[in-house]
Parts: sequence; C-alpha cells; structure tokens
Amino acid sequence: MRNKLILDKYWKGYEYMIDIYEVLNKLNIEYQMVEHEEVFTAEQSKHIKNMIEGVGGKTLFLKDKNNYYLYLLDDERQANLKFLSKSLNIGRLSFGNEDELYDKLKLKKGSVTPLGIINDNSSVILIIDKTLKGKKILTHPNINTATVSIRYDDLIKFIKYCNNTYYEV
Repeated sequence: MRNKLILDKYWKGYEYMIDIYEVLNKLNIEYQMVEHEEVFTAEQSKHIKNMIEGVGGKTLFLKDKNNYYLYLLDDERQANLKFLSKSLNIGRLSFGNEDELYDKLKLKKGSVTPLGIINDNSSVILIIDKTLKGKKILTHPNINTATVSIRYDDLIKFIKYCNNTYYEV
C-alpha cells in the first residue's frame, strides 16, 4: 500500500503498475529501500550511495531496428553503444524516446530501471555490465523517488521470473 501511495503522489496518470515490492517478496529477494527526492540522472543520485549499500546502477533504454534493450552498467562507467552492438552482433543502437519507454515498460523519464520489465511482455532484452557481478546494485523500483539495493544474483532471478532475455557483457 505504501508503494501505491508513492505512485499516486508522483506518477498520476499511470494506467498500470505492478507493485515491484510484492514481486520481490514473492521471489524471496532481499532488498533495502530508501526514499528520497526525485532524481533524473546518475549524477543527481550520487548522494544516495551514502544512504544505502551498493554500487550505483545506470540503466539506459535503447533500441535497434528490431528490439528494445535495457543496458545496466555501473554509474561511474561510460556506455559504449558501438561496442555493445558489435559484441552482441545486433544493429546500431540508439536511445528510445519517452513514448516508447512508457509503451514498453510503463516508466517515465528518470525512472528507467531493469525492474521495469515487470510491466513488459518479455520483449525487452537486458544487457548487463559483467563488472556488476557479485555486487549489490542500486536501482529505482520503477519510480525515481526511491532506490533499492539488490544483489546481482537476485536481479538475474528476477529477470528469469519475468522471462526476459539477458546478456552479460
């Protein structure tokens, strides 16, 4: 219920949103959560690392001619889209727009997260930076006024539960 109140306050207009905390609890995934002011970029969220344990995660919503992708990497790293395209043998990657983000994941700008696949029909492909393996990752719980800390292995468990394809690069 608490998550619904947060959603009602900040995301009026959402037609559909699955309670991410219910799913994490159902899967016996341990997490920590902290609420904070709205943040839209990894730069704006740097101070959150002092509030909760984990490595800052940056998630980019990308697309090629055929598919949509979520690329999760350490927020201290730069994304190299040419490298990703080449290593995954996929088409040229570009950023998806806000309408596509909402259509695919029911997310708004600033709240992009791998946990958004809970609102997907298993069509969005995840690309995960393998340097995150073995770490706790900080990411939004489908809203940018909170951050959760989740272990890498539990994120993979969540992805498998949602039946999404993922690659580690």
